[in-house]
Amino acid sequence: MKARISELMRHRLVWPVLALVALLAVDVVHTPGFLAIRIQDGHLYGGPIDILRYGAPLVLISVGMTLVIATRGIDLSVGAVVAIAGALACLRIQKLSDPSALGGVLAAVGVAVVVAAALGLWNGILVSRLRIQPIVATLILMVAGRGLAQLLTQGQIITVNSSPYHVIGGGFLLGVPVPVLIAAGVTVGVALLLRRTALGLLLESVGGNAEASRLVGIRAGGLITGVYVVCACCAAVAGLMISSNVSAADSNNAGLWIELDAILAVVLGGTALTGGRFHLGGTVLGALVIQTLTTTIYTIGVPPETTLLFKALVVIAVCLVQSPVFRAKVFRGRSERRDTAAAVTEADGGAAAATPSEQEAIHR
Repeated sequence: MKARISELMRHRLVWPVLALVALLAVDVVHTPGFLAIRIQDGHLYGGPIDILRYGAPLVLISVGMTLVIATRGIDLSVGAVVAIAGALACLRIQKLSDPSALGGVLAAVGVAVVVAAALGLWNGILVSRLRIQPIVATLILMVAGRGLAQLLTQGQIITVNSSPYHVIGGGFLLGVPVPVLIAAGVTVGVALLLRRTALGLLLESVGGNAEASRLVGIRAGGLITGVYVVCACCAAVAGLMISSNVSAADSNNAGLWIELDAILAVVLGGTALTGGRFHLGGTVLGALVIQTLTTTIYTIGVPPETTLLFKALVVIAVCLVQSPVFRAKVFRGRSERRDTAAAVTEADGGAAAATPSEQEAIHR
């Protein structure tokens, strides 16, 4: 039994699951009905539904980030792509004679996704063809992209009044929020594509050793470029969700620092930044942990000026307990202290039972 518990505690997902349960428990303590799910006007509402709904953009970006990290890369530009996609879509819809026209809204969405794919292709070319380090290549678009989004909107918040567009981030289908369905559909589709075909194995091979993969005939450059395109498209859809939910494009704040949350979600889910093996299920769980943490911060009333610090402390704690080296040192130290205390107690007991001459010899 002890061996089973020890094996379970070494599983890569056990600590994120425990963190998620702990955060939900804190929410329940402060809001007793937090986990209650109700149906109102045929739609699902409640604390868990809100976490899934508002966490859907992060889940999407984290899925794309997982593929990039699997190839030993990183994409710091996803936040800028979120802002660009939302700005482009809202600008085109604002110029329509009928903002509620389904054809015009679909065209605006298509333009945003295509532009995002082109930006992802740019990142991929810089990394795979020009051999620029991923963190540098995507940092370029992270800065320039945010500036481009602000240029498109002239630094203003672009508001739209379009019912079809609002569905993407704020609509419901069969009672379930549309963002949740989109995120779930994309995640399941990517998982099936990677695990039911050889694509997942190829990505792990490229991330493990790109040069060896090239020598055995794997087109590493094409795969690396492809994952940056997919990541940018995921960011674009997330940007559409964020902007449509509030019916506005805020190029200054939309997607701000979301790339860091996505990287944290991937790491919490058990995917190493060194590339190779990846875990999509763990990534989704990591994203939900971060979104639940954000919800908990507001639930318990953490002051706004300390929100980032509180969030950082919780994430650090989860990462530490998830580290086998940290756990080994902590538990080994406790075990050694217990063994020492037991040995001292045993020695003292033996000394008490000895004769006076034997006690004097023991103490000597």
